[in-house]
Amino acid sequence: MTNHFLPPQISASLMCADLGNLAREIKKLEKAGVDYLHLDIMDGHFVPNFTFGPDIGKAARKITNLPLDIHLMAENPEDYIDIWEPREKDIISFHIEAAGEKTKSVITKIKKQKAKAALALNPETPVRKLKPFLKKIDMVLLMTVIPGFAGQKWIPKVLEKVQRLSDILQKENIVLNIQVDGNIGRHNIALLRQAGASIFVAGSASIFATPNYSQNTLKMRQWIRDNQANS
Repeated sequence: MTNHFLPPQISASLMCADLGNLAREIKKLEKAGVDYLHLDIMDGHFVPNFTFGPDIGKAARKITNLPLDIHLMAENPEDYIDIWEPREKDIISFHIEAAGEKTKSVITKIKKQKAKAALALNPETPVRKLKPFLKKIDMVLLMTVIPGFAGQKWIPKVLEKVQRLSDILQKENIVLNIQVDGNIGRHNIALLRQAGASIFVAGSASIFATPNYSQNTLKMRQWIRDNQANS
């Protein structure tokens, strides 16, 4: 199996939801058939913004059984794992730029919690930085925007990184998900899928573009199917 044959999945970014009506929003996303709830955790240091704390994760778990896709945009990511009380199907992504020499130990800490461990890369970080860890993780998150704020324009050169990583995985006979995050929509989802992406973080450019989340999710899946039919 190559990375291109991993089934496409959608992770809905709660940062773009109406947080004043969290239960309603999550139920709508659940009905729409999304695969994950994506939580952006920003500490105000690694990125110049603050977002969710662990209470929103606890609140989400009371509403749905959808797994959480927790993206740690934080310095010292090892300090942010246990407080989320991760479960078996959850994903925890942390930035290799933030972890540095602690990367291996952070992966181990996530695995001990039975969650899926993932490494995230900023747009300017080369994929070669991942090579020592590819057999130890479950997913790679490639940012297609500079992390920190929603609604940015995507950086097209990241498409080359997705393809480069996909080629490395195939050469090394490694199968793991490639997630892409940042202005993912009709303008780029087919290209990213063709390059090897399999999990798409959906925000204001896709699922949350209109209040009809079910229709918007179907559109996203159709854009992928149309691409596969034409490739």
